[in-house]
Formats: sequence, C-alpha cells, structure tokens
Amino acid sequence: MNRRSLLIAAGTLAVSYSLTGCSPSSDADLRVRLLENSIPAELLREFQRRAARDKNLKLLPNKQLADLFELLQTWKPQASAERSSSGLTAPVTRSRTAPVADLVTLGDAWLTSAIQQELIQPLQTNDLAEFQTLPESWQAFVRRDRQAQIAETGEVWAAPYRAGTLMIAYRHKEFEQLGWTPQDWQDLWRSELRRKISLPDSARAVIGLTLKKLGRSINTADLNSVPQFEAELGALHQQVKFYGSTNYLQPLLLGDTWAAVGWSTEILRQAKRDRRIRVVIPPSGTILTADLWVRPAPATREPDRQRLETEWIRFFWQPQIAEQLSLLTLAASPVLFKGNRSTLSAALQQNQSLLPSSEILEKSEFLLPLSNGAIEQYRQQWIRVRSEME
Repeated sequence: MNRRSLLIAAGTLAVSYSLTGCSPSSDADLRVRLLENSIPAELLREFQRRAARDKNLKLLPNKQLADLFELLQTWKPQASAERSSSGLTAPVTRSRTAPVADLVTLGDAWLTSAIQQELIQPLQTNDLAEFQTLPESWQAFVRRDRQAQIAETGEVWAAPYRAGTLMIAYRHKEFEQLGWTPQDWQDLWRSELRRKISLPDSARAVIGLTLKKLGRSINTADLNSVPQFEAELGALHQQVKFYGSTNYLQPLLLGDTWAAVGWSTEILRQAKRDRRIRVVIPPSGTILTADLWVRPAPATREPDRQRLETEWIRFFWQPQIAEQLSLLTLAASPVLFKGNRSTLSAALQQNQSLLPSSEILEKSEFLLPLSNGAIEQYRQQWIRVRSEME
C-alpha cells in the first residue's frame, strides 16, 4: 500500500456529527466548528483512527466563515468586556443552541477583529513542533500582540491549515476571439474588457490588486503616496459590470462577464466543474488568504481536552495529510509551500493554480492590519470610486 492510497483504505470508524447543532454535545471529548466542505470525510476518519479512536468527536459544519465569526461573538465572555455604569460586571450570556466549541475555523480576514474583540485566546505552541514547518511569513502572520498587530515576540493566535489566493478566472473561448488571455493584473485594464469584468465587493481586495498593478504593496498605508493610484482605480471601475460579495462568479458562468477576480477556494471548484473557465494567478504576486484554527475565548483548559486539540492541529500539518487535504479540497496546505516540492505528487507539482510557484509566493502578501487613518482613507477611496465615477 503506497502512502497516497492509505487514506482510501483507512477503516470505517464513525465520526459523530451534529449537522443542526441541536444534539447534546456536553459529553464530547472534542467539539470543532468548521467551514463546510473544508475537511474531507476521509481525513476525519483518519484523524479518529490515529488520535481519537475511543473519543467522542462533535464536528459541526457552517456554510460561511462570517457565520463562524458571529458564533465567536456570541460566545464572548461578557464578564470581561461589559460593565454597567456602576462598575459592576455584567452577567455572562451564551447561546443555548450553540455550545462553545474547542476549536473553530476562522478566515484570516477576521483574525484582527477576533483578537481585538477578545473573542479568541492564544494557542500554546510548546507541543506544536510542526508550526516551524510553515513558511516564515505564515508564522509571522499569526504572531500578534494583544492589539492584533504583527509582533515578532507576540503570541500565536491561530493555526493555518488551508491556503488560498486572489486569482483571475476567465471564459477561454471568448478570449480566443481576442487572440490573448489574461496573464497579470494589468490585463484587466485592457479596452477589450470594458464592462466585461466582475469583482468581489471588497475595498481591500480591489484596492490591493490595483496597488499590485502599480508595483506597490497591497498594505500601502498612504494611498496618496502612490502616483496615479486614484486614476488607475477609477479606470478599473469603468471595466466592471458587476461587484458581488458571494456571487461574483455567477455573471461569468452566465456569460455576462468574460473575466472575474475572486478567491481560489471558490474559483478552483467551479473551474473543475465547468470547462469553459480557465484560471491564472498573476505572476506579479497576489493576495494570500487562509483558513485558521482558533480557540474561542471561553473554551475550557482541561488538560485532556487540550491534548486532543493539539493532536487535531498537528494532524493537518503532517505532510501526507496536508497533501491529501490540498488535493481533495482544492485549497493548498501552507505546509506544502516550504521545502522540497519534488517529493509531492505529480498532481500537485503540475497544478500551479492550486500550489503557486515559489516566485509568485515571494511576491504575494496577506492583508495586514492598517491604522485607523489608513482604514478611513481606503473607505473614502472606495466610496468615491463606487459613487462619483458611475
């Protein structure tokens, strides 16, 4: 049995699910709230076989990352955050239908807010030797101070387990007529694509790709320091037919737009199903995104439970599991970004839309926390381009 077939043959041990959140979970040895379809059933069974054979696992999926962030807000220990005008501590309030989980999937876009709002607690990395197998930039991203700012000596607040990128999807037959295909961000500004693009309704993403087109960091603090920025953002807006938070791909599938910018975790699944769609990660660099494991602030600190949490996090950083996770969910494990790729399967080595080249990764960035002044500047630019330039 080779290592790639191991999981297919891994027993049929039952993993206990609660899809509605209504079944009792007080007896669970580990409760995990995770993003729907982010962990294949094969890997869940393998985790139970390896680390939790005699344990009761409660795994509850949610469809949207935003819903998981709202759960963290629901569970926030009110005693530490709210006080009445008399100075007395407010009573703790918790959702009766959603027992506090031990671990939760969180999108990287919510990490700053989760730390600042005291919704999560730092992870103990003493038993997480595999943390060092992550690329240095990924380690730095989750190491923050208590104000959620990147800090070399900060605590580790999250464990990344899946990676994604901002990419371009396009209808290849329409571009055959033009005699070219999108290759980098600047192609979105070409006259042939006027009113033929759909973009995510995200100021940071759209402003970020505009900054990349101009050779600047996506985390530029002062937009006024970038020559031609406002003109370039306005010109891109004139190319756009549709903005959308969750359904920006629909116009592309219907043929209403010829190209769309979005997240690989959504686009790659669609491209696999629809052969009309091709994808490209701009070689000038892109925006990185991640799914993270975090500990809710009120999660218990019982030693046995914490041991199982540690095993859960470590499991998804094992090279074999990371490879399976990447192939089965079309979202690469960051563990695979570092080290010798020649040992990986051909399916991964040949799929640079799933596993970007080291050269592209070196030019890519996470969206980092900005100062209040910078956030306001971004907001004003976004309002201006969406209203005055129609």
